[in-house]
Amino acid sequence: MTSLPANRADQARAGALAAALCYFLWGLVPLYWKQLATINPLELIAHRHVWSLVLLLGLIGAQGGFAGVAVALRTPRSIATHLLSATLLTANWLVYVWGVNTGHVIETSLGYFLVPLVNVVAGRFVLHEHLRRVQWIAIGLAAAGVALMIAQLGRPPWIALVLAGTWGGYSLMRKQSPLGSLAGLTLETLLLAPLALGFLAWQYHTGEGALGRVDLRLHTLVFSSGVITAVPLLLFAYAARRIRLSTLGLLQFLAPSVQLVLGIWVYHEPFSRARMFSFAFIWAALALYTADNVWAQRKK
Repeated sequence: MTSLPANRADQARAGALAAALCYFLWGLVPLYWKQLATINPLELIAHRHVWSLVLLLGLIGAQGGFAGVAVALRTPRSIATHLLSATLLTANWLVYVWGVNTGHVIETSLGYFLVPLVNVVAGRFVLHEHLRRVQWIAIGLAAAGVALMIAQLGRPPWIALVLAGTWGGYSLMRKQSPLGSLAGLTLETLLLAPLALGFLAWQYHTGEGALGRVDLRLHTLVFSSGVITAVPLLLFAYAARRIRLSTLGLLQFLAPSVQLVLGIWVYHEPFSRARMFSFAFIWAALALYTADNVWAQRKK
């Protein structure tokens, strides 16, 4: 009888460690994409689709998960849902890689700081969920932070807004899917793989593609895009089964925090006092949102 709580505690610790490692790796991803800055971002995303699919097919085959994917492929509604989620995910990847490789790492981190609040807004206006007063205050603070940034930059922080919007939309679509994370990502990648392969073939035919025209180091990095995609995902899936959702939500802020540190101290992007003030409003919003979420979980 005493071994069960100990086993659960061990599972929770392992899950928390996996989640922290997952988000830490996602935070470090700009270091990887920066090495490929000389390659067209659209080509990089096409490579990510193709090599991710190779790895995902191997993983789902080892787990015997092809049946679920095959059933989904025979359902028009499922195909439409996953095609839309795949398009949103691809747009998110493309804007993220372009932002990182054009010197906007700090703004990409802002996008992922905003994701939880975008999810709350989507829950209210799309799923008609009830929002608590503290959640409305958090949304107001985040909106004030974005407004301050617009006033400072003279333009909307569109990279951050597109990243937050596409990831929020992707999360919303994935909630409509009965497939697990691995099977769902496999189906999404499979649906867009013909376009990715066609684009890479065209790039190679016209002489503009990277394959066969870059050095061994860049070839190795390009072929590694599948691993870069799948490893954090597997860590996330492992963690999600072992720890509370509130704990997972707290740890998710590790990824944009690491990106922000990279943007300021590694890539020396400008981070003025005015920009810090804008971020402060958003961090305050996240602190309120997180505290309210934890309090609600404890009451339940």
